[in-house]
Amino acid sequence: MRPLNICMVSDFFYPGMGGVESHLYNNSQCLMQRGHKVVIITHAYGNRRGVRYLAGGLKVYYIPALIVYSNASLPTFFCTFPIFRQIFIREQISIVHGHQAFSTFCHEAILHARSMGLKTVFTDHSLLGFGDTSGILLNKLLKFTLSDVHHAICVSHTSKENTVLRAALDPGQVSVIPNAIIAEQFVPDPGARDPKWTTVVVLSRLVYRKGIDLLVAAVPRICARCPRVRFIIGGDGPKRINLEQMREQHMLQDRVELLGSVKASDVRNVLVRGDIFLNTSLTEAFCIAIVEAAACGLLVVSTKVGGIPEVLPRSMVTFAAPEEDEVVEALRLAVEQAKERERGAEARFHGLVKKMYSWHNVAERTERVYLKVVDAEEPPLIERFRRYYGCGLVAGKLFCLVAAVDFLIGVVLAWLWPRDQIEIARGFSKERYQEEIRNL
Repeated sequence: MRPLNICMVSDFFYPGMGGVESHLYNNSQCLMQRGHKVVIITHAYGNRRGVRYLAGGLKVYYIPALIVYSNASLPTFFCTFPIFRQIFIREQISIVHGHQAFSTFCHEAILHARSMGLKTVFTDHSLLGFGDTSGILLNKLLKFTLSDVHHAICVSHTSKENTVLRAALDPGQVSVIPNAIIAEQFVPDPGARDPKWTTVVVLSRLVYRKGIDLLVAAVPRICARCPRVRFIIGGDGPKRINLEQMREQHMLQDRVELLGSVKASDVRNVLVRGDIFLNTSLTEAFCIAIVEAAACGLLVVSTKVGGIPEVLPRSMVTFAAPEEDEVVEALRLAVEQAKERERGAEARFHGLVKKMYSWHNVAERTERVYLKVVDAEEPPLIERFRRYYGCGLVAGKLFCLVAAVDFLIGVVLAWLWPRDQIEIARGFSKERYQEEIRNL
């Protein structure tokens, strides 16, 4: 097997919480176990800036950047080129892998990498529409980025169809590799539940896309119809104020517990307190949260949107349309099922999820994409411009201009800071790290 030097790039990484962050960390760890070198580039989070090493020697560059919305950095187009180029050369990167269409760093890193002649891969973790202004603009940006990327990865077949349509891609250049979990970190604990209540757990970013308005409408109705049901809601975001107002208005302080932001290490401890997991997302490409909940033995109630129907078998999940009445009815049925569950059902759920999802399998399939990409023939510069020009009558010319300016900036940077004057980063010694761990 040929070891590769891979750079993962995204605005979304730890200490932020979410599916993209989990995917980046766990996939990187498994790729390193397979003998590859992996570094991650993301923006600074508060005082976490500079270079950090995480468990197993995973190297992370936290670059200072201005955050504009939901952990996404301000677009700067060419301003990140100098520092990205320094990192790519210092770490001897051969493949740049960008994650998430909403990430500014992802798009800029792929543009700069192509100007340097590096191989690129893109993973899309979300679904977008075609009829709203933000969707149209982001789709055009995605078309620009993916016009010159070597391969794209989606986390579900629904996500693949969406991405192929949005970016007008050849379906043969897009692979489907799902997310996964570490099942050993989500072992059921039936003794953690309160037998006096049927507990519904919600763990989500509290934003519109996650269907928090549906949750706000459904909680009082379920509490009125099922007097022995309570809710534990974890997560933070702009919609938290709506949940607090709902709880005050309906006087549900003793039945609705708002945990706020939940650390990754505490997710399992929250999940095992519940009987049912509720997901009210309005759009979702995969949804790791319902897999984690099922691994902990919870019954899952979820809106039937995006790629969610592909994630779990019907015996583990009850679907509802993303409408208030549908969610309430599906949750009521789940409450009845929870009362009648047979002993050992939690362990059975955990065993099934463990067989279905593994990060080692995800890393192996991702590695196949890398090996295919690294051997791909590099197109001439004129072919790159031809691809950009095909993005639209006006947008095509603009994209060609952006690519040309970026290429010229790369030439200037190569003159100002030649490769042979950039110090190569020292490799991480796994043997020394493991020895120090044993001595602790």
